Amino acid sequence: MIVEDEPELALLVADYARAAGYAPQVFGDGAEALAAIRDEAPALVVLDLMLPGLDGLALCRAVREFSEVPVVMVTARVEEIDRLLGLDVGADDYLCKPFSPRELMARIKAILRRAGATAPARALAIDEAARRIHVHGRQLDLTPSEFAILAALARRPGQVFSRAQLLDVARADSLEATDRAVDSHIKNLRRKIEAIAPGLEAIRSIYGLGYRCDL
Repeated sequence: MIVEDEPELALLVADYARAAGYAPQVFGDGAEALAAIRDEAPALVVLDLMLPGLDGLALCRAVREFSEVPVVMVTARVEEIDRLLGLDVGADDYLCKPFSPRELMARIKAILRRAGATAPARALAIDEAARRIHVHGRQLDLTPSEFAILAALARRPGQVFSRAQLLDVARADSLEATDRAVDSHIKNLRRKIEAIAPGLEAIRSIYGLGYRCDL
């Protein structure tokens, strides 16, 4: 859950959370967030300190009366007393604005690992029978060659595929496949994945070797 009254920042953090495999909920009001947490506690709360109405400190105190859900507090107030007060009311971690969304995701992952929470589901899901690939539950609109290349990469995460290997994969669906066509397919795949999950680096270029998928 992201409790943040700056819409642009909230959407940015939500985009990074989705790219990391989470399903974020965004609230701009502390009272609404508290009601939602009472109804069904999320795996973790990213909580802005300065909120209209019920501020972050009051919200964290209220949550700690009934839940041990991990809380990462975020604020532009950097005075030491605020740091101590934020942790004293039960926050598990503290980040000062401006912050790196990547650092926030790393801290979230570490906190959830310590808490024993289930890791997020894999970002890519392959339906071999229907020849479809979904990213965070949303279907990619792929050509046959794009499906073949992405499926080959995703079946063996971490393995580097040369252009020649991916060319062989693409040839199964197109007799006109070339080295240049492979690069074009990779570019199109990245564009389509980015449209669904901004910031998700699904296909990595390995200089002088080829491409790999780490998801």
